[in-house]
Amino acid sequence: MVKKQDEHLIRIKELGIALTQIAEEKGISKEKVMEITEVALAAAYKKDYGKRSQNIRADFDEKTGLARFFLVKEVVDETTREFVSEKEKEEIAVKEHNEKENKEKENKEEYSPMKSGEEKKIPRFNPERDILLKDARKIKKDIQLGEAIEEELESHSEFGRIAAQTAKQVIIQRIKEAEREAMFAEYKKKEGEVIGAVVQRIEGKNVFLDLGKSTGILFPSEQINGEYYRIGQRVKVYVVKVESDIKGPGILLSRTHPEMLKKLFELEVPEIFAGIVEIKAVSREPGSRSKIAVFSKDESVDPIGSCVGQKGTRVQTVIDELGGEKIDIIAWSENPEEFIKAALSPAKVILIEINSETGTAKVTVPFDQLSLAIGKRGQNVRLAAKLTGWKIDILGEENIEEKSESGSEEKETENISEKTLEEKEMKNEGEIINEDNKNKIEDEQSASEILEKEKK
Repeated sequence: MVKKQDEHLIRIKELGIALTQIAEEKGISKEKVMEITEVALAAAYKKDYGKRSQNIRADFDEKTGLARFFLVKEVVDETTREFVSEKEKEEIAVKEHNEKENKEKENKEEYSPMKSGEEKKIPRFNPERDILLKDARKIKKDIQLGEAIEEELESHSEFGRIAAQTAKQVIIQRIKEAEREAMFAEYKKKEGEVIGAVVQRIEGKNVFLDLGKSTGILFPSEQINGEYYRIGQRVKVYVVKVESDIKGPGILLSRTHPEMLKKLFELEVPEIFAGIVEIKAVSREPGSRSKIAVFSKDESVDPIGSCVGQKGTRVQTVIDELGGEKIDIIAWSENPEEFIKAALSPAKVILIEINSETGTAKVTVPFDQLSLAIGKRGQNVRLAAKLTGWKIDILGEENIEEKSESGSEEKETENISEKTLEEKEMKNEGEIINEDNKNKIEDEQSASEILEKEKK
């Protein structure tokens, strides 16, 4: 008999070892494994040696492979439990049975919510689960109402087939629950991070990605326009949200989230990861174009150069990961005028008028830069507005010329008047000169005539 008992003790110990191995594979803590083992043993003991209404707890020693069992009872009194005689119990049982049959005939629900004014029923006293306060204090003097008292039961190492099956079901169920909890805790920590994934399957427009221990979903709204996926393809995704679910953690992924751009630069730029360079703002139109504003805490470090990398290698890696999405990297500034001017690059800005009350900025650019400042379908100014947080109105240089048009006309009139006056003066001077010449010629002719007469 002892030999047979020893064999069973070894089996219980092996159960703990097997569960420990499973836990390592599933990522479950050792404490959780011990809890599952004790719950399974308590269920097996209750099936073979206990009663249905009893609350049994097992205490398993991993080193020795021995298990101790306890009957747990709650300390109660007349205020917390309803006490009825055996005769009353039978009458209540018959009454409940008849009520149940009547409800089934009338097609009514067995459970109905308690109506207002109806007294809340307290549970009946069960000697297998409850113990009176006066009796409990005979065992433990300082015990209080509502506490639990434990009574050690006879130890058993042999369990029947049904008990073993019960324990197996408990273990399977608890391990699945523990695995779900462990996965949820693991991926919950990864919220807001970029992780690598493999395309597992595609159902309609939804893409399911293998994350290693779990599966995440990429909805169409979180996919980059024009991007196609194939089974086995490796992609980087942003973990938006992790929710607890019966089947496992529900992991929502994205490739369009603005924060994904930040995280990709963190992975590629050591200065950002170290905290020397900071990404202050991001505006993004996924798959098309993005703008990021960067700032360096160290004056000796160029934030834009750090993000671009030698020969553009760092930014090009991010661009390739996002399917060729264009990225503008600009310097962040506390001065709104400078920040807006940088945000509208590559367009050149002539003048910026800020209105802090309305949160608007009127920006004047050369007429030939107007389309560049606005961008294709207004993309450049739209991204700049998102990046800076200002509502931006773009004006061409012609608007300034129109304002000063009247002044130019007056100057032109003055110029014309001055020119006309000068011409008149020149004409008058010419006329005076011509008159003098005429008189001179006439005088010369008169002198010649006088000389000829004197010779004769």
